[in-house]
Amino acid sequence: MQQPLTEGVYYILLALYEPRHGYGIMQIVEEWSGGRVILGAGTTYGALKNLQNKKYIETLAGEGRKKEYVITPLGKQVVEMEVTRLKELYDNGRQFIEAKGEM
Repeated sequence: MQQPLTEGVYYILLALYEPRHGYGIMQIVEEWSGGRVILGAGTTYGALKNLQNKKYIETLAGEGRKKEYVITPLGKQVVEMEVTRLKELYDNGRQFIEAKGEM
């Protein structure tokens, strides 16, 4: 069974549907979250290493110092499972709140 993703890892995987380098990931995550999620360099690069070890992302061959990362098919499956899990949480929460509001 797939473990739930942390919010930071979830956003990193989403960011890597397009190739990006570490700093680009940090910037897009902050933008998408409206500044609520700010990833530091240590957190980002630690997560990238872990995601590579799990085969959820890979590095692209390139020139220069900056590595670019991209999500793998396995990583996309993990994101899809997480979206399904989050949708279930949301749907159950809405149903509960609406049911309690009608009492």
